[in-house]
Amino acid sequence: MKKQLLFFAAAVALAGYSVGPSHAQKGAIVQAREGIEFFEAKIRPVLAKHCYECHSAKSSKVKAALYLDSRTGILTGGDHGPAIVAGDPNKSLLIKALRHEGDYKMPKEKLPDSVIADFVQWVKMGAPDPRTTDTASWKKLTLEDAKSHWSFKPMQKRPAPKVKDTSWPRSDVDRFILGPLEAKGLTPAKDADRATLLRRLTLDLIGLPPTPEQVDAFVADKSPDAYEKIVDRLLASQHFGERWGRYWLDIARYAESNGNADNTPFPHAWRYRDYVIKSFNDDKPYNRFISEQVAGDLLATKDAKEKDANLVATGLLALTSKPRAQNNPDYRMDLVADQLDVTCRAVMSMTIICARCHDHKFDPISTKDYYALAGIFDSSIMLSGTAAKGAKKGGGAGLHALSTGDEAMGVKEGPPTDVAICIRGDSTKRGPVVSRGFLTVALTTDTKPVNRAQSGRLELAAWLTQLDHPLTSRVAVNRIWQHLFGQGLSRVVDNFGLHGEVPTHPELLDNLALQFQADGWSVKKMIRRLVLTRTYQQASTYQAAHFKADPDNRLFWSTQPRRLDAEAIRDSMLFVSGALEVTPPHKSTSTGGIVPKKKKAAVSVKENPYRSIYLPIIRNNLPESLAVFDVADPSLIVGQREVTTVPAQALYLMNSPIVLDLSRAFAGRLTSRNIEDSDRVDLAFRIAYSRLPSAREREQVLAYVKDVQKGTGRNAAWQSVCQTLLASAEFRYLQ
Repeated sequence: MKKQLLFFAAAVALAGYSVGPSHAQKGAIVQAREGIEFFEAKIRPVLAKHCYECHSAKSSKVKAALYLDSRTGILTGGDHGPAIVAGDPNKSLLIKALRHEGDYKMPKEKLPDSVIADFVQWVKMGAPDPRTTDTASWKKLTLEDAKSHWSFKPMQKRPAPKVKDTSWPRSDVDRFILGPLEAKGLTPAKDADRATLLRRLTLDLIGLPPTPEQVDAFVADKSPDAYEKIVDRLLASQHFGERWGRYWLDIARYAESNGNADNTPFPHAWRYRDYVIKSFNDDKPYNRFISEQVAGDLLATKDAKEKDANLVATGLLALTSKPRAQNNPDYRMDLVADQLDVTCRAVMSMTIICARCHDHKFDPISTKDYYALAGIFDSSIMLSGTAAKGAKKGGGAGLHALSTGDEAMGVKEGPPTDVAICIRGDSTKRGPVVSRGFLTVALTTDTKPVNRAQSGRLELAAWLTQLDHPLTSRVAVNRIWQHLFGQGLSRVVDNFGLHGEVPTHPELLDNLALQFQADGWSVKKMIRRLVLTRTYQQASTYQAAHFKADPDNRLFWSTQPRRLDAEAIRDSMLFVSGALEVTPPHKSTSTGGIVPKKKKAAVSVKENPYRSIYLPIIRNNLPESLAVFDVADPSLIVGQREVTTVPAQALYLMNSPIVLDLSRAFAGRLTSRNIEDSDRVDLAFRIAYSRLPSAREREQVLAYVKDVQKGTGRNAAWQSVCQTLLASAEFRYLQ
């Protein structure tokens, strides 16, 4: 009987909704672009700095006949064979050479472990490399070209298209969606039933499923504003910030340890996490939210409490995985590079990092632009929350502990200074000094110059949040749309440059971005506006003709089934089992702390009953319950997570002690009721799926319990039923 149960659970866990090739195609597109961005940011600069002198077409003598300045050269290799085996770092000679294994050692002075780890990750990704003849079709965007590129054009409000079916739209958003559908002879899907809609809405807004009582009340409420009342209740919930704050933490590469070899704890990182959650719960205007994270320490405040909160907000600029300072002449500029990267990608969805070594290969960003911004951050001091070996004692982006002993992690003003260009990114080889400033491509007539007496972060924050800035509000609205509809109006949410993707509905994106500003940059108002649309409330109905015409559902002709993210899966299991602790914890829940020098950090991960956003996020040691379901890598800036379906997920749901405990608790909720078994089955389905079982499902479960309890007992039989419900695809997916 035990084998029968395991087979039953495994079959259900492995079964997923049929999402078709559209998800696979979307994933491939995103993965390819992310791979190229990773190469440009992490790999090309190292090759140029440390390898091209001996292994490029410009070398006076090419050692070992190995060319590393092209993809062909790396794959073909030299005297000793191919330099890499795409997908397998351990079989790649280049990785062995970087690790100084055996006879191969390059460069002579071993690179930092973090750099080698980047190369390992790159090879695992399949060694994406744009340095081929294929890139000839990717014409570089010049400043002149940028005037006609969709993301740099000034935003304009456009009238919604006229539609034939005037009864379907509830707003201009719906008209913008319906117009292109009608042009292709397509119609939207029918409305989702109320139970399905409530489950979707509740999980989208607070990351938890509705209770059976909430479903019953909504289904029974026939008032015209019943749905709006639910929306407003969810937006006002403390759980809203716990759900939507997590999306920003993905972008902010939030973690409670440094990673790399020592993995030193960040004992005060939780302050930034709580700041983000509170900001979303308070519906802090997005422009203020951005300004506080870039220049919170410089903003005017009404009291000491607000001043402290603003300093915590600048943790965005300090949460990076920091390299070692020892024997690293690039240390300071490495920190600056990360601050530049997170600011530009988080706020503008622009990849700028490769301009550290050369003019951007694809986008209109020059090396001069890069170092103009770099000077702003080099004029700031990073507060690490801990004292760091080799940190500077004054000025620049070195690490400092707050003198008050409180870190908070963040930044404060240092001596204002302009930065000289680092030739090929090498801090020991300097070119001309560049005055501090911003990206030329996004300058407007309202842009204020940098205050020469300060770092320039205050002016940077003002520039990023100007009403006529072409990127900031577009990026924000596109991300909100993505989280509610499964894909952005522009699917590449982290790159609005040449490697991005033109929005399917550019006029709608512009209108929403302008409306976002008009609504006071309110995230809650934008979410409310979108979930009240007929588009959001469609059923996930498959239509063959529609799929043939638009397999990726780029026209939003129905709701596309979406797998819940790692946090929502774990939180939902805790919630339905009755084990969730809804009161937020104080401080961090990790067991790590500051340790004596010369000892590695003793940081451990321990599961707890709090919401997943409060789990300790330790670099290189993520909680299994999150890692198995594609939680964001805290060392990367992640605006769009990967979604995989792999056997490890099914095995986790079958064998994890956590899942077994929660299944036992869920069963306890059922067996403690003095009701008939048929009613118990109904209750189990309503708790897990927000629906009643079909007659066949009820019959199968009852027969299963009757058979299994003969050998294992009644409680164990119901536990196995509950585990199967938690492990099912329906529990993990939104319809």
